[in-house]
Amino acid sequence: MTTTTLTTTGSPRPRRAPGGPAGTRPRGPAGTHPRTGHPRTSPRALPPHTVFAERLLAVLSGERPVHWMLGHTVGEAYEQLVRIAPETPLRSLGPRPVLRRCSVQVDDDRTAVEAFATIATGARVRAMAFRLERGEDQRWRCAAVELDGLGAAARPAPHRA
Repeated sequence: MTTTTLTTTGSPRPRRAPGGPAGTRPRGPAGTHPRTGHPRTSPRALPPHTVFAERLLAVLSGERPVHWMLGHTVGEAYEQLVRIAPETPLRSLGPRPVLRRCSVQVDDDRTAVEAFATIATGARVRAMAFRLERGEDQRWRCAAVELDGLGAAARPAPHRA
């Protein structure tokens, strides 16, 4: 399909349909590699503990608001984030903080994961620990967060009578 468009000089210029001139589109069914015909594979998905480490990093660096984690937390984890995040403990005056390493210890029944991560904030390296629990819907949710011990220190002191 060709239509005519006027240029700024007023002379007509042919315009082609999207996809370029005829014969230049890749052949084969959609979703296949043009040369081999094999189905395209999506990039390998990140493990849940790495995804949550990146999400927690975004919240604790001030890049994302705490409520961004609402559907991804369970139990005390959201309250822990509410107490820790306003201080933006992972904010860096230099480049964005970077997740350097994230390791995991898996529960025997594979319904809980204890993870720890190291985060580079400029020249400083910080430690973060968190717990993920798998719900009945098979989704992982963060159940606890600690940052350089701030998770424990940020909790209110127990009331003693």
